[in-house]
Amino acid sequence: MPLITLGIESSCDETGVALYQMGCGLLAHALHTQIAMHSEYGGVVPELASRDHVQRTIPLVRQVMREAGVSLDRISAIAYTQGPGLGGALLVGASVANALAYALDIPTIGIHHLEGHLLSPLLSDPAPEFPFVALLVSGGHTQLMRVDGVGRYTLLGETLDDAAGEAFDKSAKLLGLGYPGGPALAKLAASGRPGQFKLPRPMLHSGDLNFSFSGLKTAVLTLVRQSDNDEQTRADIACATQEAIIGILAHKACAALAQTGLNQLVVAGGVGANQLLRNRLAEDVGKRGGKVYYPDLQFCTDNGAMIAFAGALRLAQGQGGKSYRFNVKPRWNLAEITDR
Repeated sequence: MPLITLGIESSCDETGVALYQMGCGLLAHALHTQIAMHSEYGGVVPELASRDHVQRTIPLVRQVMREAGVSLDRISAIAYTQGPGLGGALLVGASVANALAYALDIPTIGIHHLEGHLLSPLLSDPAPEFPFVALLVSGGHTQLMRVDGVGRYTLLGETLDDAAGEAFDKSAKLLGLGYPGGPALAKLAASGRPGQFKLPRPMLHSGDLNFSFSGLKTAVLTLVRQSDNDEQTRADIACATQEAIIGILAHKACAALAQTGLNQLVVAGGVGANQLLRNRLAEDVGKRGGKVYYPDLQFCTDNGAMIAFAGALRLAQGQGGKSYRFNVKPRWNLAEITDR
């Protein structure tokens, strides 16, 4: 019987659970987001996130098993997010995964959160083929990677300070927008007038593939303080902010394709849902004769499907085990898992 992997994601503010079967694909998945809870505080509160994962994980496991019509004795292995992320939140998923696996006498495998994002477009149809360039853009990470296969990753460039998602969120907060800031800023920017304000695009012509967004955030702060606070002005600032962030991402992504000689770009992470980014990359990469791939919109943010899928691929390589002694890695460099 083909391997069925249960995947559990609990790295931050979303609890995701999924079942993936080799040869058949995704059987079922479920996600609970904590946005409503954290919005009252303007950002993620780690202790509240951990407590909510405790309440949600087991019910979500039962839900996906019921939806897939899969019993416990059919689960072959359990994958869970080992890091990076919030330490307490990671411990919830790791504890549930290892306790359940111990009871079922099946292997577990800890998955790097970014590897899950990196491989998630392979769940879509059409899917990219190795090798490709990946642009990882989320709330805490902005990286360009060359991907030659599962576990075969080469870092091409990364942010030296804030991530693109942080630039969105922090700029949104300066504009008085709610949490999560990225979607709120994009919505306000839709009514903004392009070209009303000019913001810097740090490291755009640095000659390498690294990013920097902290200077942009400072420029937004200065602009907000010096401008009128009427709705149209705020929309114009949001428009300029989004244009600057997207412009940097698109420029560096195309430079990575040129440097590697590849023509496939994979975009993963929550910022990948931004429609302006999608439009800009489709145009710029298309001019090069290349193609851009994304995970389905429902898999752009954190989710269990990407963990179940990455786990299934790793287990097929003979990784994982039954020690049930686990640790979590709130800080974990993706380079450390290359060909592990």
